[in-house]
Amino acid sequence: MYSFIPEGVCSSQIDFDVIDGKIKNASFTGGCSGNLKGISSLVEGMDAAEVHKRLKGGTCGYKDTSCPDQFARAIEKLVLGK
Repeated sequence: MYSFIPEGVCSSQIDFDVIDGKIKNASFTGGCSGNLKGISSLVEGMDAAEVHKRLKGGTCGYKDTSCPDQFARAIEKLVLGK
């Protein structure tokens, strides 16, 4: 299980597993519950590199990041080693 503390967003923690390169059991603590449950459901079983590619760079309102972008940053740092 990977845990990541996001910065600049409403969620306070992102937890997920990577099994055989695929995202499993993604969950967010805090943030917009319905939207983040939807994101978690959509990325379940997807290749971690593809999730990173699709979510990186998204913004939220006036912020230069978003919970999905922070998830991409977590994958980048913890899984892809970038």
